[in-house]
Amino acid sequence: MIRQGDIVSHNEMCAQEGMSLQRGMNFRPKGGMSILLMSQRPGAPYEDEVIEDGRVLLYEGHDVAKTAGVSDPKKLDQPLVDDRGKPTPNGRFLKAAQDYAVKAGNAEIVKVYEKIKTGIWVFNGYFRLVDAWVQKGSVRSVVRFRLELMDQPGEIPTEQPEALPHTRLIPPSTKLEVWRRDKGACVKCGSTDNLHFDHVIPFSKGGSSMDARNIQLLCGRHNLEKRDKIE
Repeated sequence: MIRQGDIVSHNEMCAQEGMSLQRGMNFRPKGGMSILLMSQRPGAPYEDEVIEDGRVLLYEGHDVAKTAGVSDPKKLDQPLVDDRGKPTPNGRFLKAAQDYAVKAGNAEIVKVYEKIKTGIWVFNGYFRLVDAWVQKGSVRSVVRFRLELMDQPGEIPTEQPEALPHTRLIPPSTKLEVWRRDKGACVKCGSTDNLHFDHVIPFSKGGSSMDARNIQLLCGRHNLEKRDKIE
């Protein structure tokens, strides 16, 4: 069972999802839950943003694939359909958001993983896809998606029946600072396995997700022992 803040390798992430995750946007793969991969690292290919005190993710759609006939995807509109007229992942997620907006369906529930450095990912939690739009710029149009973090245990899908309440997202710069400071190991025992970003003072008790001094690395055992206690 994976929890918000759990740190995994790419292989562990793929094993968790039962598939090889090579694309950033995965709409109901194999009929399961939708998955998005994000990054806010310097040089990341898309402009993903975390806003509203870590509760909302603004996710940018993805470009047309770079092929022999496409030298610079960044100069082309992000596609909603492919060459055969079938919806791309951009188009599928956009339709799901539009259906929700007109009350033609429930909000799409999406699992989000974030790349914090090469080979290292963190599970950012479960989100509801509540809005999407095509944003026209001076050069091209891109698709933007608004996703809101689910933070009540009863709201989490049944695949995670013992889920803890979600906290706010930790900014990527803070994650990297904590990772370097704690040397990629549990501060309690030095373990490098089953790591988790933990709030020293829980968000529910006034702790900040923005301040690295309030974030630490714990292994799975020490994270479960701590739960929401203030030490």
